[in-house]
Amino acid sequence: MKKGFVFYIHSVAGLVSGIFILLMSLSGAVLIFHDDIDLVQLPAVIEAGNKIASVDDYYSSVQKQYPDAQISNCILPSASDKPVSFFIYDSSYKNGTKALEVFLHPQTATVLNTRSAGAGFISWLSKFHNSFHLGKTGEWLLGFFALIFLVSIVTGIILFRKNILAVLIFRKSVYKRSNLHQLIAVYALLFNLMIAVTGFWMQRYVFKKEFYTSYDYTAVLKVSPALPFSFDSAYNEIKEQQPDFTARVIYFAQSNKGKTAVYGSRSRNAYIHSKKFADVIFLDSTGVVLKTRFINEIDVADRYDIINSQLHMGKFGGAGIKISYFVFGLTGALLSITGFLIWWRRTKGNRRKGVLSKS
Repeated sequence: MKKGFVFYIHSVAGLVSGIFILLMSLSGAVLIFHDDIDLVQLPAVIEAGNKIASVDDYYSSVQKQYPDAQISNCILPSASDKPVSFFIYDSSYKNGTKALEVFLHPQTATVLNTRSAGAGFISWLSKFHNSFHLGKTGEWLLGFFALIFLVSIVTGIILFRKNILAVLIFRKSVYKRSNLHQLIAVYALLFNLMIAVTGFWMQRYVFKKEFYTSYDYTAVLKVSPALPFSFDSAYNEIKEQQPDFTARVIYFAQSNKGKTAVYGSRSRNAYIHSKKFADVIFLDSTGVVLKTRFINEIDVADRYDIINSQLHMGKFGGAGIKISYFVFGLTGALLSITGFLIWWRRTKGNRRKGVLSKS
């Protein structure tokens, strides 16, 4: 493969995906701290004793406050000084077309505050990062640009493969200001390659026929029934069978005969798996365990998808992982800027040569 052709592909791919890389890099770097930023925005909890209220109490409190609501799910906090979140659909808010997040005191089960689900800058940024706020069109663009980004990285490796080792062993001859683009690319190579591959894999569905199938669906608001069983008693049974399982998210049954899904994780799970959604236990209408779907029970393909997502979003580890993702995440923006400057200077130089040759 001729170097000139590879360079052309690299340049075109970089120019086509440049703005995308810049925007995704900046928004992704901020979204690494999504949960941390969201925690700061939660209503304050003034402790009222050591006893934590039960899920049964939380559910009853929400139902009392919003008797005509459809109660979707709740998120249990990881600390006693953080509120419990319930997501409901109620005709008094946006005619029930959008979810309302209701915050409850973890000890008293009283309503502390409410907000529109997905409100605030960080939620806006998350939606922007996932679809540019353009719906299916934005999702397709993400898939397309992720592929182009991957092409630019692969062609960059081919072009500058001989300099990779020189950069890593700190050879003085390559450490020039004119080589800034290459230097950044080498040091962030593995990270950006991982982001490009995992990002494309997450968006691969936009290249499937099913993505273009339209569905006419109108959501119908259904008033949630009272809990048909004591969730807390059912959870105690779960803990007897799975003592290392911790529930984090509960999706409530929408009818007296429906299933309740309890999401969480077990302490034996690998660190890379989600603490909220790695494992799920389904309960029948009487609170008896119907089936389980633990992370080690699912097929390899689904397990890979989960790990792929966790790797892309950096939702594992602690502060060190987040800071590393933030710093390396910004390199995509730097590559976009330095790559554009290289193209601009080369284009400007070629124009000057053209003017001189004519004169």
